Amino acid sequence: MTRYTRYQGAIMRDSHILLLQQTEHSTGRSYWLLPGGKKESGETEQQCVQREMLEETGLHVRVDELLLDESIASENINRRQTYLCFVLAGEPTPGYEPEDAYADAYSFTDVQWVDLGRPAAWATDVVADQGPLLQQLRSALDNLDETNRTEVT
Repeated sequence: MTRYTRYQGAIMRDSHILLLQQTEHSTGRSYWLLPGGKKESGETEQQCVQREMLEETGLHVRVDELLLDESIASENINRRQTYLCFVLAGEPTPGYEPEDAYADAYSFTDVQWVDLGRPAAWATDVVADQGPLLQQLRSALDNLDETNRTEVT
């Protein structure tokens, strides 16, 4: 399998970020992640993120800017780019995987808003699945807020 860049969305509402639960069909194992996937031919990164958010969460989003760009060691993913997104329309719901190979392997089973400002309130399974990434996103958003405050004054 060819390794690829995963484009994912940090969909924000107030201080909350949307997480998507994915459940593997063969094992029943569930875990939380940010919605996202790989680019299709002819897509820009922002178009990819918009499409993936719609497919996986039912939300139309505005893609603002790149928050994180990381090299990662995964069997099929070599890089992960996380974009700041805001809801334009829709209510979050577990979406679908349009690619048959992936749809046969897992389903999206739940969504939840997690308060980035209250790490002590994060559920144990969320911390186990995404704790380090959520902390990175908190820092990136804090730095973004600091930059915006500096530019305004």
